[in-house]
Amino acid sequence: MAPNADTPEEAPAGAESDAPPITINAQYIKDLSFEAPASPGIFGTMRNAAPDINVNIDVNAVPIADSSAFEVVLDITANCTVEETSAFILELSYAGLFSLNVPEEHLQAILLIECPRLLFPFARNVLADVSRDGGFPPLMLGPVDFVSMYQSQLQQATEAEGGESDEAEGEGDS
Repeated sequence: MAPNADTPEEAPAGAESDAPPITINAQYIKDLSFEAPASPGIFGTMRNAAPDINVNIDVNAVPIADSSAFEVVLDITANCTVEETSAFILELSYAGLFSLNVPEEHLQAILLIECPRLLFPFARNVLADVSRDGGFPPLMLGPVDFVSMYQSQLQQATEAEGGESDEAEGEGDS
């Protein structure tokens, strides 16, 4: 019977380690804006000229107060121009609430790579539906390399820190 008495003590530790590394608690549209400032005239222009679409994607993650959860937000802006005229401007902030069970050293990478990767297909669907419902062809975004975005962000942060330490060393030499 002694082995059975030890089982309840081991169960909580096992339950904690059995928790999934990423849990999506919720996902939602935080902000959505669609503007077609040159309509209806732009539709005639689009028959004769190809649109130029510029898409910017940004990822932000913030901890939720009094919680172990994080809010991860994909900010996506799409600007469509035809012959120097703005056809539409589409801005979407798509967010998710995530609970993470990962080591501290992996937290930032999970928040800025894996969480956005899980949210992106849903955000892409919203963008396609809204642009189509606005009278334009659906905006179909291809896959996004969140790993490269994260690595670029780390490199920029490293360069910024290097620049600050170089300035501090230069000031000390005077």
